[in-house]
Amino acid sequence: MSDFVSGAAADSTTEVDDLALACDGDDAAFTRLVAPLRRELHAHCYRMLGSVHDADDALQDALLRAWRGLARFEGRSSLRTWLYTVATRTCLDIAKSRGRRAMPVDLGPSSDRAVVDAAPLTDVAWLGPYPDAGLAPGTTGPDARYEQREAVELAFVAAMQHLSGNQRAALLLFEVLGFSVAEIATMMGTSTTSVNSALARARRMIADKVPSPTQQQTLRAAGDARVREVVTGFAAALERGDADALVALVTEDVTWSMPPLPHWYRGIEAAIDFALQIPMTRCPSWRHLATSANGQPGVACYLGQDDAGPHHGWSITVLTLRGHHIAEITSFIGPGHFARFDLPASLP
Repeated sequence: MSDFVSGAAADSTTEVDDLALACDGDDAAFTRLVAPLRRELHAHCYRMLGSVHDADDALQDALLRAWRGLARFEGRSSLRTWLYTVATRTCLDIAKSRGRRAMPVDLGPSSDRAVVDAAPLTDVAWLGPYPDAGLAPGTTGPDARYEQREAVELAFVAAMQHLSGNQRAALLLFEVLGFSVAEIATMMGTSTTSVNSALARARRMIADKVPSPTQQQTLRAAGDARVREVVTGFAAALERGDADALVALVTEDVTWSMPPLPHWYRGIEAAIDFALQIPMTRCPSWRHLATSANGQPGVACYLGQDDAGPHHGWSITVLTLRGHHIAEITSFIGPGHFARFDLPASLP
């Protein structure tokens, strides 16, 4: 125990020393201070903005603001709280200028039949997948309601986009990060009454749009073996062009969407018609790697001209389960996603 106490005291002393050095302009000391918090701050920015690229910009801007304003940090709150204040305000500024992120379901009704040769919509700000390999499990505060992985699930992040910026911030800071209403009011420069009002509106929206149980609860109930079986079966069905195998894996009301394509499909008949018309017949050859995105099982899909040639990254496909079957298939199309997941751009 004495060694632990001594180690904790040493860590605290190091942080105090680094803070003093950083306030005097030592950028290396500042880098050491923020390094343990970068991952969780980045995840917070993603939840606020629905885009890894926007989260990158927000975190970079927030840390620059923090560095430039560090001399004004008076220690009335922890450094972590102060950095979350800066990051949240930065995200609110970006959200005002860039608007909310959308999914195909937000744009119109589902299609009954496969839409062949659909063109991507490039003028829509699409919600993107989140590479969660480094996301810590559990909560970041004793009063937080959501696990860290629950709070990056697709349904949750998509629902957040239907909230105003202040509602998003209040909900995330309270329910995900465990800050108190009084702390949030200080962080956002508003009153506790305003925070409580934003929380109430946000909770109603989330309750309406986010299904229960969460994906984390569903995945634990299904078990690792069944989840692997579903992922492997989905990939194998596409590679073989086996519609019957795909039917056995999905729910009757399964949905399939492919941002940036605007069309999406609801129900087993429409989804299988799409699979038969597009990926199983018009796409010559598939290869797949298992991955994980938004705290959910996923498949990295690679498309080739034939079985023998190279296969290039086509989509990060995220699977949402209900019970032991796939209820939603979300294929984020584009080779630009692969590097963020530490996946090869192509397979031999």
